[in-house]
Amino acid sequence: MAYLQSVVTRAGYFTSKKGRLPYLLLFPGMLWLFTFFVLPIINLAGTSTQTPVAGGETGQYVQTFRFANYIDAFNQARPQFARSFLYATLATLLALAISYPLAYAIAFRSGRFKNILLVLVVAPFFTSFLLRTVAWKQILGEQGFVVPALRSMHIIGQNTSLTASALAVVTGMTYNFLPFMTLPLYASLERIDPRTLEASNDLYANGITTFRKVTFPLSMPGVVAGTLLTFIPAAGDYVNAAILGNPNTTMIGNVIDSRFFNIVDYPTAAALSFMLMAAILILVTIYIRRSGTDELV
Repeated sequence: MAYLQSVVTRAGYFTSKKGRLPYLLLFPGMLWLFTFFVLPIINLAGTSTQTPVAGGETGQYVQTFRFANYIDAFNQARPQFARSFLYATLATLLALAISYPLAYAIAFRSGRFKNILLVLVVAPFFTSFLLRTVAWKQILGEQGFVVPALRSMHIIGQNTSLTASALAVVTGMTYNFLPFMTLPLYASLERIDPRTLEASNDLYANGITTFRKVTFPLSMPGVVAGTLLTFIPAAGDYVNAAILGNPNTTMIGNVIDSRFFNIVDYPTAAALSFMLMAAILILVTIYIRRSGTDELV
């Protein structure tokens, strides 16, 4: 009897220990998120409702819970907000148009070269984001090959420049975020059972019908994941606009950066950051629910 009680006690001990194990494994990650995400967000929220100290030096603010800062900040940066979401949408659509055929080819047509092509997709990540953007400034500049080629084909005029333009900004964003679109699409297409495509052919569906009725619907999780991974960082990007753009292509990220580090207007910068996060969260939620992939939320 004593032996049986000992066995039961030991079993209960190990069971309770195993029950605590998942929480112990989660603790380091949760601590990291709390320290470097939750606390900064709380601090940012407090900063967004501050006002300047009367007669104080530049950069000195006091907490007055002035929520009108959000209205003032939005009115000041309304064009940049609209431009950011427009550029991010264009870059996302272009990345989808480029990445889907690429991911399809890698998943179904690459054969033994699949791993090599995947390495080439992620190869740009081996280089700094900043250097890749500067490279596009050289490619689209007068010394690059794009402008002379387009001029020789009379597509653009002799005095037309591609740098310091909205086209250059969207091009740079599309290129820099292209792997974020390609990899989820490839992962989704790779999971499609080839037998479903064969069944579609057996039912006398042509290639276009098979793609429209079978392949694309089955790859929707990858489409949604890829568009989110591209749109979200693109909406808050400021490097491409700073390097490839001009004052008329300024995005909301550039305004926040300037308010924080140049003008030293912390409340406005914090309010703009919160509004950007809220706008992206609302748009993403609507998009996911409309696309029928609520399980991704």
